Amino acid sequence: QVHLVESGGGLVQTGGSLRLSCAASGGTQRGYVMGWFRQPPGEEREFVARISWSGSNTDYADSVKGRFTISRDHAKNTVYLTMNSLKYEDTAVYYCAAGSLWSASESVFHTWGQGTQVTVSS
Repeated sequence: QVHLVESGGGLVQTGGSLRLSCAASGGTQRGYVMGWFRQPPGEEREFVARISWSGSNTDYADSVKGRFTISRDHAKNTVYLTMNSLKYEDTAVYYCAAGSLWSASESVFHTWGQGTQVTVSS
């Protein structure tokens, strides 16, 4: 079974940047779509970005388009979320997830990491 571990979260000022990493291990990972989701304080978890197995297809929530970039490195079994021009409202616990279908719905992602906290100070 695939195991996902996120890292790279922390405290950053408005306008700053962070890069989150999601390391995958174990199981059969081939073909998986990888996604990033986030859960702001007191709110529901929401889709942020997804990337296809090949990396040729990506998709972003409107709120992060132009600021966030998702990428993956198969040699390192790692998916990244590079976040620039961070805003206070980007504050959330960020989760990476693995799925078998090309969808932004949480329901198709079957494996989740434990999450990493991102706090943007205003």
